[in-house]
Amino acid sequence: MNLAEAIAAALGVVNVLLVVRRSLWNYPFGLATVALYFFVFFEERLYSDALLQLFFLVVQLYGWWAWSRAADADREVAVSRLTPSERLRWAAGIVLAASAWSSVMSLLTDAAAPLVDGPIAITSVAAQLLQSFRKVESWWLWILVDLTAIPLFLSRGLHITAGLYLIFLGLAVAGLLEWRRKATA
Repeated sequence: MNLAEAIAAALGVVNVLLVVRRSLWNYPFGLATVALYFFVFFEERLYSDALLQLFFLVVQLYGWWAWSRAADADREVAVSRLTPSERLRWAAGIVLAASAWSSVMSLLTDAAAPLVDGPIAITSVAAQLLQSFRKVESWWLWILVDLTAIPLFLSRGLHITAGLYLIFLGLAVAGLLEWRRKATA
């Protein structure tokens, strides 16, 4: 599995670098990344993260479609911010969904770390949706995901993936700064 993990990690870095730059070309790299990581995470019994890759596959396709219609004059994708009430609704939804999902995974599977893996997956879903909607707040959620996922992946022996998420953390901070600077609202 180390080769698949290494290839997925390399593709993932390219994907996120292109997202930070608001480039439409992030999507082919994202699709390849999630396809490989499905198998890596399933093998490690991180079922929430494995299932998350299937969600990412669908959202990558949607994002590719949506972003291709949102490019502005300089061929970069326009971004905006959530309102305070939207932020509150998203936060409440994440907490409720993460609690429910973690409970289900804990009770019904032999998942290796359902109480950590579940919230990572649910927060990633929200972050990916917000990113597809081109919202600055997506980066705050990615930062939270990265900070939580690094220790989980280290505990499962996924050192390459933990290193990838450390890179993702830096890229998420860069993405946050770039998107905040370019946000229209």
